[in-house]
Amino acid sequence: MIETERLTKRYGNLLAVDDLSFSVGQGEVLGFLGPNGAGKSTTMKMLSGFLAPTEGIARICGFDIEKEPVKAKREIGYLPEGAPTYGEMTPATFLDFVADIRDLRGDHKRRRLDEVTSRLHLEPVLLQPIDTLSKGYKRRVGLAQAIIHDPRVLILDEPTDGLDPNQKHEVRSLISEMAADKIIIISTHILEEVHAVCDRAIIIAQGRILADETPAGLEARSPRHNAVTLRLGDTAIDAVRPALESLAGVAGIETHDDGGMTVLPIGGAELLPAVGRLALERGWDVSELQVESGQLDEVFRQITSADVGQETRT
Repeated sequence: MIETERLTKRYGNLLAVDDLSFSVGQGEVLGFLGPNGAGKSTTMKMLSGFLAPTEGIARICGFDIEKEPVKAKREIGYLPEGAPTYGEMTPATFLDFVADIRDLRGDHKRRRLDEVTSRLHLEPVLLQPIDTLSKGYKRRVGLAQAIIHDPRVLILDEPTDGLDPNQKHEVRSLISEMAADKIIIISTHILEEVHAVCDRAIIIAQGRILADETPAGLEARSPRHNAVTLRLGDTAIDAVRPALESLAGVAGIETHDDGGMTVLPIGGAELLPAVGRLALERGWDVSELQVESGQLDEVFRQITSADVGQETRT
């Protein structure tokens, strides 16, 4: 387990991380979300032992990261923001160097080098200086060094930053494959990453935790949760709008440029059964009828903007 208790980091008068307490267990993939400057990377650096907290405690698999740093760091694979490496090295020499530091030896070392090289598709650039690689390849080299020793804990800061859509899919698939027997924290500003690999999300802003829920739980906060989208064939939108607006639980109607319309609920009310019955009774020509789960980006903006507004007022 990863555990934090009242984790705090100050830089002079700047409070970067403010009293964070949370835990992550084996098999969980936690998305750590926040706007720029929220304290995400600072928290990742404290968890991995690169920064000492001003106050509070972080434990990795039971080891206090300050009191037992060597034991704690043996359990961690860490991908820092920007994936810093030694630019004059090649991926082959760099990964060999990291494997030695991680105390991998003999056949086991060769197997792990072959496996991570293959899984991250680094073969074409193994003998090329890292400084000459694209941002995407540099990111993959950074991820390779994080998993080379098959750690129990992975702390990944923007793991798909700079990757193309195919590479993002490959990295997310790799994370999903590893999730069952590891503890994984992913710091990201890419909300689709939460949908793709995370089963829990923490949102922070100005160093404080504002939400800690499943992605589905966060989506349920959206005004569009349970909204119903219709597309009509020969039936005119103006002809159906009054009937839809009269249904219980309807907050309003949005019309789309492509001829569709969305029925918005009050407080997440379930509208689909009533909308479907109404369409059937009135004989509307419905070509599409679907319910929305909610929009995570909308919830993210609401939560973080409200916090910024509160700070401004105080």
